[in-house]
Amino acid sequence: MLNELKELWRFRGLLWQLVRRDLKVRYKNSRLGFLWSIAPPLMQVACITFAFRYATDFAAKFNNYSAFVLVAMIPWTYFQTAILDSSQSILLMYGVIKKVYLPREIIPLSNAISNFIHFLLSWLVFFVFLWGYLRAPILPTVIWFPYLVLVQFMLVTGLSLLVSALNVFYEDVKYIVSILLGLFLFLLPIMYIVEQVIYTSNLGRWAGGWGAYIYMLNPLTALINGFRKALLEPPHPDVIKGGEYLPLDPNSLLLSGVLSFCILVFGYWYFNKRKWQFVERP
Repeated sequence: MLNELKELWRFRGLLWQLVRRDLKVRYKNSRLGFLWSIAPPLMQVACITFAFRYATDFAAKFNNYSAFVLVAMIPWTYFQTAILDSSQSILLMYGVIKKVYLPREIIPLSNAISNFIHFLLSWLVFFVFLWGYLRAPILPTVIWFPYLVLVQFMLVTGLSLLVSALNVFYEDVKYIVSILLGLFLFLLPIMYIVEQVIYTSNLGRWAGGWGAYIYMLNPLTALINGFRKALLEPPHPDVIKGGEYLPLDPNSLLLSGVLSFCILVFGYWYFNKRKWQFVERP
């Protein structure tokens, strides 16, 4: 694996060129450019807030429900977009890799990195909204933000490498990924908070409380929860029936970091194991 990393470093110029190409091509001939990256989650947040505010009193119990949803939608949108882009990346460049030598991992990596740049720009918009418009206080827990960003990059990059390689040989993967991503929008704590799962759902009581523990083992769940607690003040106590709003849990975040690093290493190992078989694809 060290030799593969050295080879990848030797082609770092090509990797950067592919990242620049992805950034330019995505919004070619678009007047709004990058704003199309932040527009979908903003529109989804607006629709979710409208539906919850007028259909139930749930959203009214938050100081600002839009901020609670948006802080979760940004990492979710990055995860979803990067995985979907990477799943098809090798097949879209299949003609090139059959004719030109290059480290194959450059292709899904360029997708992961270009989406990561949009991810960072989306956070910039969020901070302007949070601290400039809402006048929310800057919490001490904001120091966790760089760590959370790094862990999510490792998670997304590892899964991007894994999914892109698998999809070359098993095209069912793209359908499975699409279905799972559609379900995760509701299974992840995006429109609700994890305390509601722990205290008020059957999952929180399943197997003597182990259901909630297993739910929190998902690195993306821990990351969304971490971003929310690191950047936002607690909601109104009435939001959580039968429990309390839990503080940021360093152990959960460190565990998600370890799991994400393991996924990154496994994804890179599996990709390198199969990458020279790509041209033999039937």
